[in-house]
Amino acid sequence: MPEEISPELTRCLAEALEASRQWVPAWLDKVQTILREQERSAPNYYERTALIDAYTTLQRSRDAVARHWLSAIAESLEDAPSELLGLPKRTSLRLDELELMGDDQVVEKVETARVQQVAMMKAEDAYLEFSARLSTAQGFRVVNADANPLSVTAFVECLIEALKALEISPAVRARWLNAGAAPLGEALAKLYQRLDLLLAEQNVKPAGYAVITAPESRAFTEEELGGEDLLGGPMTERQALLTLDHLHQLLVGSEGSDISQNDEMTRSLAAEVVTLLMQRIAGDKRLLKPVRAQLQDMKPALLELANNDPRFFADRNNPARRLLDNVTARSLAYTSEQEAGFTAYMGELRQIVNDLRRPGGNIASRIPALLERVQRSQDAAVPRAEIEARGRAMQTLVRVEQRKLLAEKIAEEFRARVDYAKAPGPVRRFLTGVWALVVAKARIDESERPPMLSGDSLAKRYVDILGDLLWSCQLSLASQNRPRLVKVIPPVLRTLREGLDSIDYPREKVEAFFQTLMGLHEAAYKTQRPSGRPAPTSADKAPEAEGDVSVLNMDDDALWMRHQEAKDTNFYDDSLPESTQPAFMNTEPMPVQRDWADIKAEMALRDATGLKVGGWFDLQQDGQMLRVQLTWASPHGTLFLFGTASGRSLSMTRRGVDRLIEQGKLRVVADYSMVDEALDAVAEQALKNSGKSSK
Repeated sequence: MPEEISPELTRCLAEALEASRQWVPAWLDKVQTILREQERSAPNYYERTALIDAYTTLQRSRDAVARHWLSAIAESLEDAPSELLGLPKRTSLRLDELELMGDDQVVEKVETARVQQVAMMKAEDAYLEFSARLSTAQGFRVVNADANPLSVTAFVECLIEALKALEISPAVRARWLNAGAAPLGEALAKLYQRLDLLLAEQNVKPAGYAVITAPESRAFTEEELGGEDLLGGPMTERQALLTLDHLHQLLVGSEGSDISQNDEMTRSLAAEVVTLLMQRIAGDKRLLKPVRAQLQDMKPALLELANNDPRFFADRNNPARRLLDNVTARSLAYTSEQEAGFTAYMGELRQIVNDLRRPGGNIASRIPALLERVQRSQDAAVPRAEIEARGRAMQTLVRVEQRKLLAEKIAEEFRARVDYAKAPGPVRRFLTGVWALVVAKARIDESERPPMLSGDSLAKRYVDILGDLLWSCQLSLASQNRPRLVKVIPPVLRTLREGLDSIDYPREKVEAFFQTLMGLHEAAYKTQRPSGRPAPTSADKAPEAEGDVSVLNMDDDALWMRHQEAKDTNFYDDSLPESTQPAFMNTEPMPVQRDWADIKAEMALRDATGLKVGGWFDLQQDGQMLRVQLTWASPHGTLFLFGTASGRSLSMTRRGVDRLIEQGKLRVVADYSMVDEALDAVAEQALKNSGKSSK
């Protein structure tokens, strides 16, 4: 997808805002009309009074609602262009969020879900046609409706935000939303038709639909299920039991609520959550089929746990939850049943299931021992030598990052020098790039092992030569003092080469710089000036050879590793040919290349460093895919360490990771716990059920 926003998209967003100024007031008029009609046909006094209150409040607040809603829409569309390269949320609700919500927030979620569902039913056909054309304007090769900034969800969220800004009772707000959901969908359908026509007039063709292999769970096909429902009954009937309000009360265990921790309803809801959880896991194709089958055999034990402890699945520290987390995460290391280590893993998983299914005794009391055994086995699966190598790699990478960050500060010190700005470009780039790294390494080394005498400081010597270096490369100055020029050149060149050797920087990478520097020195030495003629100014021409100076530049966020550091960390340099990269075994054929936008969409959940430690990825290696896990990220998120199930590690930079993702050579498989994902899907289902049940 392009970094710049297309003019067609810009015009479309502007048109959407202009159109909203017309249909938003019309929608409010329609809601008033519906409320008045409902009042006339109200079955009782209470209902009629409530509708009158809703009608009069809207009549009084109509302009304020329109103003706040249009303001929210404008703000949303203003931010849309800068967020188009952003990443869509995996779900609109997560279980962790639900547990922290208050009752009012739950009601608001349900209201929003219902309005979205009703409005989408009315606008869906027009929305999908518009999204196909808008995806092209956004730069997608295939339809990406999730990235549409003009979605039904976006307009509903703006409406809810506008209503929250006004002092309106929840009962009145609910009446408005109930009356206005269908008209909102109809208004948006007309908007989408209008915008679709606008894009068509600009010769924007609709993007095509494609089946994309994404990292989210997928359900079994009927053939794989053998025609049986994993839940043991009609899906719709069982799923309809769980609403968001029920799930929320189950999670918080509110005292005095209709649902108590000890009653039958609570146990039924807990069993429903566990059943839906295991159904989701059973349909997750990231897990190999034998693994999914074994995990389903754990369901009876988990249902028994839910009967005694209805909230166990919501507690990350609960041994049963940790056991399920552990075995599912570990299974992601394997992409085929033939991979080394899979047979041992399956044997262990079968033993766990057998122990859980053993009759008699309290199942909860068995789980801590099983968890401890699994963790010991997992630790033992990685050779001691690989664990030690990974530890050394992390220490090395921390040191490399420290050196790079310090080099950036040193580069700023160099730029602040009075004599820096007048130096030729190649010299400036050399100093703020590779030479800043040389000085940074020397300072770090000396902080760990201080020199015996002050005169032994390499860092000081590497900085002290800058005065002579910057003076010698300025023709207008150096040409006036040949004796000094002849005197300073040898020690300057000797110190430069010594510093480059200290970081193992290849001479050939800076050969162009040295050629330029020597050319400057030669020009200064040969310059002859008649007596009384003013010295050349900075505008005088000097041989700079700006075009081909291969010098590391801090402005490019570059990184340099010494040979031994790259070896210790098994550094993956994506700029090198693939044949030079670290070799790994047990790889699988690479899947079909996918659209870059869809690959980026997989990175939806990222932590502060940009990648989530513990996530699993597929890395292209010599035309095949290798399953790796992100095991460590440096403190500032510039370096990452990946590992295989056998313990082999490789490191890469932030820029290297981004480039591999863009090239389709690195894709996320699971960036957080599969159990978390499954439970979030349960919360999402409860939200949908709530929207349906409140119609």
